[in-house]
Amino acid sequence: MSAAVVLKQNRFNLASVLGLWLPLLVIVLWALVALTASFLPLAPDQIALQHILLPPGSEALLGADDLGRSMAARVLAGAQTSFIVALWVVLVSTVIGTSIGMFSGYLGGRWDLLVVRIIDIFLAFPGILLAIALAGILGPGIENVVIALSVVGWVGYARLARAQVLSLKHREHVQAAVALGAGTGRIVFRHLLPLIMAPLIVEASFGIAGIVIAEAGLSFLGLGVQPPEASWGSMIRDGARYLLVAPHMVLVPGLALMLVVLSVNLLGDRLRDKLDVRNQKR
Repeated sequence: MSAAVVLKQNRFNLASVLGLWLPLLVIVLWALVALTASFLPLAPDQIALQHILLPPGSEALLGADDLGRSMAARVLAGAQTSFIVALWVVLVSTVIGTSIGMFSGYLGGRWDLLVVRIIDIFLAFPGILLAIALAGILGPGIENVVIALSVVGWVGYARLARAQVLSLKHREHVQAAVALGAGTGRIVFRHLLPLIMAPLIVEASFGIAGIVIAEAGLSFLGLGVQPPEASWGSMIRDGARYLLVAPHMVLVPGLALMLVVLSVNLLGDRLRDKLDVRNQKR
């Protein structure tokens, strides 16, 4: 085996690790921390005045914030907040947006025209600005963040589901189901939904990254979870005042946010390539 072939195989293995297994490991750790944070012996709200602005070291692995609270404990608690928000927003947005989009594309007519106009109205505004406005109206809190992001997030799933259904509703198996007297609901959920699951899953994977960033942005602006609850966005906001004397207050939650978002995007890319029929034929 030549050196060029060995080098090519090593590059392929490294790309496989960096593109799949490392992001998957980060996401699994994020999910495990979020699911077990409530049962771990953490004290993210415990104030220790002797540890104020303590840098990372033996006394505090990731340092302490301006109130002496453990940055490690607060990062883990912030991981739980971001995971809960991302999970619920994706679930609600996917169910509502997919249902509306499928029925709109299948029924057509005035219903489809109305849905398209509503989608156009939502797309006319930047999503994050609309979420900020809704969060400001509803008030701070994790429940209101989920509602605000879900109101904005369903549009992408509805548009994708509608486009997919428009291209599939005239297929032979759908026409056969209509001829056999199947109802609209059965046709939509039994014969069309399984065929559009792949692009919806890819859309949801990329949506998770956007929701994590949006939740951090709302918390940074004070419209997300409120103190003493931890959020990566609020931690970055609090640490910005001490950036010169305690940069770890910004770097620790910032790196955690970057790792999760980057891992979700990388895994979404691999998932898109895996589910793409055109790639499977090559």
